Amino acid sequence: MEFIYGENELKKIANEIIHNSKSKILAFYAPMGAGKTTLIKALVKALGGKDNVSSPTFGLVNEYENLNGELLGYHFDFYRLEDENEAMDMGLEDYLSTNGWIFMEWPEKIPNLVPINAQIIKIEILSENIRKLVLIDNI
Repeated sequence: MEFIYGENELKKIANEIIHNSKSKILAFYAPMGAGKTTLIKALVKALGGKDNVSSPTFGLVNEYENLNGELLGYHFDFYRLEDENEAMDMGLEDYLSTNGWIFMEWPEKIPNLVPINAQIIKIEILSENIRKLVLIDNI
């Protein structure tokens, strides 16, 4: 499934992803500056999140709650990881076993740890304001 969108269409794209995703584990493959965090922000909002979304580049993981204070999900940024052992050391398996949504930025840094049931999301920069997004099943 493929979508071409601009920043003013993020709410629509977030809803399309939620509706069409085969998994609550979303792995975002995209170059720097493609809008991964911006899209995750729109997804958290569309899912009823109450938290401000920012990239967890330094802390590696952010936790989000819905308006009722219940777990909505986790947002990972693996950009700074040197190897997959760092993800294991932070307890990635425990996070993946929850029922929350999982948003993974830079999953290419942990190729052997991306779950087989993850929904792959590839984002391509077409121009300064236009992106192409493709949903790919990982199975």
